[in-house]
Amino acid sequence: MTLDEGSQLDDPTALPDDTAAPRRRFRLARRRIRRCLTRWRPILLGLLVIATTGFAAGFFYFGYRPDQQTDDAAARDAIRAASEGTVALLSYSPDSLSRDFDNARSRLTGDYQTYYERFTEQIVAPAAQRGQITTNARVIRAAAAELHPDSAVVLVFISLKTTSKDKPDPVKTTSSVRVTLTKVNGFWLIAKLDSL
Repeated sequence: MTLDEGSQLDDPTALPDDTAAPRRRFRLARRRIRRCLTRWRPILLGLLVIATTGFAAGFFYFGYRPDQQTDDAAARDAIRAASEGTVALLSYSPDSLSRDFDNARSRLTGDYQTYYERFTEQIVAPAAQRGQITTNARVIRAAAAELHPDSAVVLVFISLKTTSKDKPDPVKTTSSVRVTLTKVNGFWLIAKLDSL
């Protein structure tokens, strides 16, 4: 052995032959695992995207779509309740004010019921009695704009005929209202009525 060749003892990184083989096997195994992971990552990512999309679509289809939770009968009930309620709210006569207002009040719910009571007591009743005003509302057409299991919005087109002491000939007007309904104990009640 010459000085140029050196020995294994002089090289601190050199290991005996009995540990070199396991290290090589370990490196090969690690390379194989990395190769498998690099091949499987896109596959796993694709499966994750498909599963997430499937979950979102299933949630929308089964859990969110309100049109599946309502049917034509519910739409007809909401339209009928909005039509009858609108007629009850807008029709009154000085001879039967309390009965007319009670009938209308029974079709209302929430804050709108409180508002209607104050409005009829303070404004409508005194004016109707003083001027002998009679109004009759008739629904021309109605259609559901929104329909959910516990709420609905119905557009109602109405014709109003008004007579008074000063104008005994009927004055006819047409109007449209947006009726917001809420389902309370299985009945559609008016929660809001907006003139359009």
